[in-house]
Amino acid sequence: MGKVLESSLWRSSDFGTSYTKLTLQPGVTTVIDNFYICPTNKKKVILVSSSLSDRDQSLFLSVDEGATFQKQPIPFFVDTLIFHPKEEDKVLAYTKESKLYVSSDLGKKWTLLQERVTKDHVFWAVSGVDADPDLVHMEAQDLGGGFQYVTCPIHNCSEKLQAAPFAGPIDHGSLTVQDDYIFFKVTSANRTKYYVSYRRNEFVLMKLPKYALPKDLQIISTDESQVFVAVQEWYQMDTYNLYQSDPRGVRYALVLQDVRSSRQAEESVLIDILEVRGVKGVFLANQKIDGKVMTLITYNKGRDWDYLRPPSMDMNGKPTNCKPPDCHLHLHLRWADNPYVSGTVHTKDTAPGLIMGAGNLGSQLVEYKEEMYITSDCGHTWRQVFEEEHHILYLDHGGVIVAIKDTSIPLKILKFSVDEGLTWSTHNFTSTSVFVDGLLSEPGDETLVMTVFGHISFRSDWELVKVDFRPSFSRQCGEEDYSSWDLSNLQGDRCIMGQQRSFRKRKSTSWCIKGRSFTSALTSRVCECRDSDFLCDYGFERSPFSESNTNKCSANFWFNPLSPPDDCALGQTYTSSLGYRKVVSNVCEGGVDLQQSPAQLQCPLTPPRGLQVSIQGEAVAVRPGEDVLFVVRQEQGDVLTTKYQVDLGDGFKAMYVNLTLTGEPIRHRYESPGIYRVSVRAENTAGHDEAVLFVQVNSPLQALYLEVVPVIGINQEVNLTAVLLPLNPNLTVFYWWIGHSLQPLLSLDNSVTTRFSDTGDVRVTVQAACGNSVLQDSRVLRVLDQFQVVPLQFSKELDAYNPNTPEWREDVGLVVTRLLSKETSVPQELLVTVLKPGLPTLADLYVLLPPPRPTRKRSLSSDKRLAAIQQVLNAQKISFLLRGGVRVLVALRDTGTGAEQLGGGGGYWAVVVLFVIGLFAAGAFILYNFIRKRPGRTVYAQMHNEKEQEMTSPVSHSEDVQGTAPGNHSGVVLSINSREMHSYLVS
Repeated sequence: MGKVLESSLWRSSDFGTSYTKLTLQPGVTTVIDNFYICPTNKKKVILVSSSLSDRDQSLFLSVDEGATFQKQPIPFFVDTLIFHPKEEDKVLAYTKESKLYVSSDLGKKWTLLQERVTKDHVFWAVSGVDADPDLVHMEAQDLGGGFQYVTCPIHNCSEKLQAAPFAGPIDHGSLTVQDDYIFFKVTSANRTKYYVSYRRNEFVLMKLPKYALPKDLQIISTDESQVFVAVQEWYQMDTYNLYQSDPRGVRYALVLQDVRSSRQAEESVLIDILEVRGVKGVFLANQKIDGKVMTLITYNKGRDWDYLRPPSMDMNGKPTNCKPPDCHLHLHLRWADNPYVSGTVHTKDTAPGLIMGAGNLGSQLVEYKEEMYITSDCGHTWRQVFEEEHHILYLDHGGVIVAIKDTSIPLKILKFSVDEGLTWSTHNFTSTSVFVDGLLSEPGDETLVMTVFGHISFRSDWELVKVDFRPSFSRQCGEEDYSSWDLSNLQGDRCIMGQQRSFRKRKSTSWCIKGRSFTSALTSRVCECRDSDFLCDYGFERSPFSESNTNKCSANFWFNPLSPPDDCALGQTYTSSLGYRKVVSNVCEGGVDLQQSPAQLQCPLTPPRGLQVSIQGEAVAVRPGEDVLFVVRQEQGDVLTTKYQVDLGDGFKAMYVNLTLTGEPIRHRYESPGIYRVSVRAENTAGHDEAVLFVQVNSPLQALYLEVVPVIGINQEVNLTAVLLPLNPNLTVFYWWIGHSLQPLLSLDNSVTTRFSDTGDVRVTVQAACGNSVLQDSRVLRVLDQFQVVPLQFSKELDAYNPNTPEWREDVGLVVTRLLSKETSVPQELLVTVLKPGLPTLADLYVLLPPPRPTRKRSLSSDKRLAAIQQVLNAQKISFLLRGGVRVLVALRDTGTGAEQLGGGGGYWAVVVLFVIGLFAAGAFILYNFIRKRPGRTVYAQMHNEKEQEMTSPVSHSEDVQGTAPGNHSGVVLSINSREMHSYLVS
């Protein structure tokens, strides 16, 4: 609700005839955030207000229907107030900080009950069910981040008096307390289980058909000691199946399939099912099959369903030409977003049998058609009353029906009927048309006074118009003004839910007021029980309509009716189901008894089945030294005589009794990393079962570095290596994304090899996952068809300062690249220095070709760059300082004899060899150009092919090549396998 300025707050005590402006603080502008009226005493009102700066909040309390208010500052910001359902001065306050406060004096004093409470999952005690009327049920977050179901009395909610009726964690936002039942769900190992408690007994699993495998479950109704739930099963997308429970809410049977659903804002789900108020057991539902939506009605809580009968004439008296089975009446079953207008179907407890709804005639429901239809005999016969949707309001127990068109244009006319929609009159409720925002009736079902509120324009204040129908009626109704009607289903059967019921309604010719003393129920007579009073029990299904006996219930393939129930303990007795159970709230007597059970059977000693062992919190990876809580559960079998042998995999072994009965976890601590096999063996004289859990104990990952040569040739094998700290062998999974592929490669090794067939930049990303720890690193490789590699070495002093980490190697490489670029004037982007892991410290210098230019042909510039690099290296011009003033020289490396010692002799021989190589290169170039200039010779092609073959021959580390290896890909390939990485990680 939006904020309302104090000047807009008005009060009426004469049914809207006059209004008085409420003054909360004279001379002070007050902003009203919300207001709450006590449901058990309408005189008590609480207004929540904020200062204009929103820095603080106050409450304004009234005990005289808002005639006067008392200001009460509060130390928190209110999100929602919840009045006690029976005691008018007790209020709960849920704050914007997720804290829960309580007041026992209508908001004057407040006490903190609980922190970290889930919004909309706080409930007062239910009268007649909870022993303590001051008990509060709530869903709260514990210190570990999980959520629990907690209860405590409002007078003392300390940790000592808090109770956790369910020992384990529950799913966030799943707690529901409704009538006799409490529901929540628990998700573990990607499977959700739904729990229920009936009249505050222990929580048990809700038993849906074994292979329903629900994706979602919505509570539809919990009245009359029965639960209706809508379940979205594993194969459904926009439909739900409707199930009905036994009185305890435990065992569920299917009553209707494929009920349409729609998802609203904030992920809320709307199910197209509506309980018709006024007549118990009647529901409307929209079923969606093969894309077609059709409306169904049931009179016996879902045991039988029928399509709605279409009217034979429309509102103008013309034939509808709509006849079953090809044409029926279909209704929209939507709730209104605006709480002050009716939904698309309107019913009321004090107007039994009266239903008005928007829909259409045809083979299916059409979304844009919203004609209005009415029935006064609970769906047996229907009449069309309007061609467009209207908002509906029932006055005087349905004696007056008010309708205002649902439209976006301003109105000043309403329609009303005093004969259950047979005839309609119009009334100008205002002289100026208004945009209608809602309809309000005065308190009490007998009222004949209503208010239409809206606005003349979108910039104007609200306009409130009182409409009083009392002058239209001159007297109170007497017995002679009523007639009776009998409730029946569409087949004309009057025995519904085990009884025949008759109701009173006012005659269409009587203009009188029903008044406060009116009661609609007239007579009822109990019927004898028949087959139709029973539905299929849990584990059974109705025979298909194609068979002759559609009342027959047959066991599902997965259900054995003779098997004892899961909670059947040795020494107890049980009865096996014959497949039928009486519809809850059905009052039939005598006659047929399909659920009659054979003799009591003794619960046998059953072997343990469904044994499970898990870690509390559902983790399977823990850290060394961390406390681990193992939970053992057993789904079936005797637990009193069963012994449990536990082996935690690190030498700890123990024998337990009553382990699954008490639910107490086993506390343990692993000191060393590794994988531990945890096993539990449950055994009694009837059999045994075993459960196994593999626990990963590892330290969290600290660092990940993707190490790879930055330049690679086409179709040349390249090694991608992930350097990981700490190294967790056999516990880490590596995910590799290469290029634009969305499908990763998976490996347990920290390195993979690959090739690239096209030139260009390629991004490589690796993720390392170990337990709950995941790290990522990424690098870009350049795939080229031509480049040179110059092997480098360093003076031996560098080895003493080499920590053998990727970051250090990268930094040294950048220093060498920068120095070489500065001394040779070769652009830095054409030089890449890559240091090799391990000792001695070695490196490779990659010399790249400049980007091609359209006007420039290939030249010898690459040879000039190499000569310049070789010259500055041999002249010992490339050096850098380490800590302590140690100077490190960079020189050419002899790839044939290993690392060369730096000194005069070595430099001399390097110069001689380079000079010879230079003369050979110059001669080859002159000969090449000479042959090129002579046309008509085939020798050129032959020599060119030989040159190409020579250039594409790969040169490995073992080949005797000195200086450089020119070609169309690298002459020296940098790689490191997992064994080498392990050696330098642990060195």
